[in-house]
Amino acid sequence: MPRLIFLGTSNAVASEANDNTHMAIVGKDRFVLIDCVSSPLIRLKMAGLDFENLTDLILTHFHPDHMSGVPLLLQNMWQLKRESPLNIYGLHHTLDRLRELMGFFDWAEWPNFFPVSFHQLPERQRVHVMTNDEFRILASPVRHFIPTLGLRIESLVSDTVVAYSCDTEPAPEVIDLARNADVLIHEAHGEAQGHSSAAQAGEIGRQAGAKKLYLIHYPTWETDPEPLVQQASKTFRGPVDLARDFEEILF
Repeated sequence: MPRLIFLGTSNAVASEANDNTHMAIVGKDRFVLIDCVSSPLIRLKMAGLDFENLTDLILTHFHPDHMSGVPLLLQNMWQLKRESPLNIYGLHHTLDRLRELMGFFDWAEWPNFFPVSFHQLPERQRVHVMTNDEFRILASPVRHFIPTLGLRIESLVSDTVVAYSCDTEPAPEVIDLARNADVLIHEAHGEAQGHSSAAQAGEIGRQAGAKKLYLIHYPTWETDPEPLVQQASKTFRGPVDLARDFEEILF
């Protein structure tokens, strides 16, 4: 059965116990990383994941707390003699900037570099990202400062649906992604332009008809995030939890 692993749950300012928000989807044949920060190989090793099995990388948007680890991931895997190809998915806004960033490192000159394929996703609702024997991933643009993707992950094994808002203001696109989802993972950075509060996350989950709500991308720097659960519970009727680093969801 596929599993989703929270590799980090903090907002942009990480803490000792909470890395920046990113996660992995691990199935029998596909291992998908959603965003990439810090020192990726160390984080994967801490989660018991082998970088050699990584098949796909989805980048939600081009902000440092979501993709700053990509150059180090690519460099480290190359230095450790990886040979298998890697697929990278994202909007043109993200992929164009990633290519430019990697150009500053002259990565085209790195000898015997493993194959990397870029897959540009159109900026429209429920665009198909990938399908395999175990799960399907769809993406929609959400409402952040720059072009950003939210995701819908549909298990073909259990019919379970997991939706991820990514960084966003309350948005109908997220309601659509999370329609009747078993789990909605929604950011709780705080009510602000481009972000949502825990109560707003709960309201989005209620409108979508989601069964369970996980709060993610919440403040962790010298602050206690526990009250966010109570705030979300005022607007969401189902169970609410804080996503925790290295926690897993089976779907």
